[in-house]
Amino acid sequence: MKIRSKFNDWLWQEDLNFLLTNRIPRITLTRFMGWWSQLEHPWIVKGSLAVWRWFSDLDLSESKHQQFKSIHACFTRELKPGLRPINTDADVMSSPCDAIVGACGEIRDGVVYQAKGFPYTLDALLSAPELVQRWSNQLEGGTFITLRLTSSMYHRFHAPCDAHLSHVTYISGDTWNVNPIALKRVQALFCKNERAVLQMTSRDGLPFFVVPVAAVLVASMRFHALDVLLNLRYPGPNEIPCDAQYVKGQEMGWFEHGSTILMFVPPGYELAEGVINGERIRMGEALLRRVAP
Repeated sequence: MKIRSKFNDWLWQEDLNFLLTNRIPRITLTRFMGWWSQLEHPWIVKGSLAVWRWFSDLDLSESKHQQFKSIHACFTRELKPGLRPINTDADVMSSPCDAIVGACGEIRDGVVYQAKGFPYTLDALLSAPELVQRWSNQLEGGTFITLRLTSSMYHRFHAPCDAHLSHVTYISGDTWNVNPIALKRVQALFCKNERAVLQMTSRDGLPFFVVPVAAVLVASMRFHALDVLLNLRYPGPNEIPCDAQYVKGQEMGWFEHGSTILMFVPPGYELAEGVINGERIRMGEALLRRVAP
């Protein structure tokens, strides 16, 4: 354990970590991981899990299954029933995933933050002119929140409230690492990486959007509402109409390793108590709370 601890301390030195996880052929390695994770061989699975545990805090005690035919099956594992109770308060939007809370706060002049001192604009994130025109004014003065999934976490994401998904805009891009080290070094990182913009409306008519962002080794997203697996090999179409209804806590899809989910809501909600940068949150726990008029 001492050797592992010292190794991880060495690995997390900022310059070295950034070099090893970013100054590499990111897209090539990401495609390789997609291929490798699908291989169904017990030696590959056993060996890969051993390496994964060495580099992370992987804990499969909550997993519905303990045996996996591939690493992909472990990445996208389901949990035992009842382990993520959903906050039932109608004034609360629950966390769509297990995560570490990143930068969060008020949307001002269309600017939000990926880390302290590292702003990016909603216009750059949304990319498509139609999205910019529709959403920029609606979100002004609202709240943004960054939810970072580590590689060892539960990778499925769920509806934060009773809601309707009307449209998905898929934006292909790079696969920079999204850990705190990279977020402090790469300007507008979320605007560079592959991502999908999910346009949603709550049951009471509140428009909001959710943006799953891919990262190095993680460039595949599956949405139950779509009949395609979105990844770096998917050329489009980029605009995908949807008509999917969800109840609060219902599964919407998954990442194939771990990455980041961004949420943006108009004025009327504030961060729930205890939701601060650096804190862990579980899917179903209170994330945003409606402000009393």
